[in-house]
Amino acid sequence: MEAGIPEGIPGADRPITVVIADDHAVVRDGIRTVLEREDGEFEVLAEAADVPATIRAVREHRPDLLTLDLTMPGGSSLAALPSCFVAHPTLAVAILTMREDPEYARQALRAGARSYVLKEAEPAELLQAFRLAVAGGNYLHPRLGALMAAGEDSPADGDALSEREREVVRLIANGYTNPQIAEQLHVAERTVKTYRARAIEKLGFSSRSEITAYARKLGLVE
Repeated sequence: MEAGIPEGIPGADRPITVVIADDHAVVRDGIRTVLEREDGEFEVLAEAADVPATIRAVREHRPDLLTLDLTMPGGSSLAALPSCFVAHPTLAVAILTMREDPEYARQALRAGARSYVLKEAEPAELLQAFRLAVAGGNYLHPRLGALMAAGEDSPADGDALSEREREVVRLIANGYTNPQIAEQLHVAERTVKTYRARAIEKLGFSSRSEITAYARKLGLVE
């Protein structure tokens, strides 16, 4: 057995060790609360709020399970998985996201994630997804599974955004800063930041270049 990895079957002989990675503290707290209700079945070793911290936490703690937000600061969550698996080859990864898109689910599974669950999920579904991942199985949100089985995609990308979020994405892609967008839309800058954060979370993007590419695809770039 490799040094630093507890003996026994996780969830049977010992607690399932977990690292929680999400850039929103309220989400991390929620996941921790769900896990800690399970009478010692899970042990949260660390939390991370960005991609570099996630990789460091996996290297340091070598958990059984990584719960991973699809979109965090510091790079691509999925692109970080190879480094995580090099550090800990038996790591189980459960993606927890707002991004209800079969293509993102496919990418996540190809990258080595075992479960893909939406943040709207009830605690029982989260626990099912986590337990299956640790046991070597797979879990996919039922609506996504149905779409993938039918060979269909989710509704057009733009349909996922509200009118205001779509407008903010258009202005970002056209080079406007947050203060300039606020002036254009006649709203406070903090409101612009809120719309931007919601759009980025829904679309699964982490950079301006991804937003621009998306907007160009929809014909929003001037």
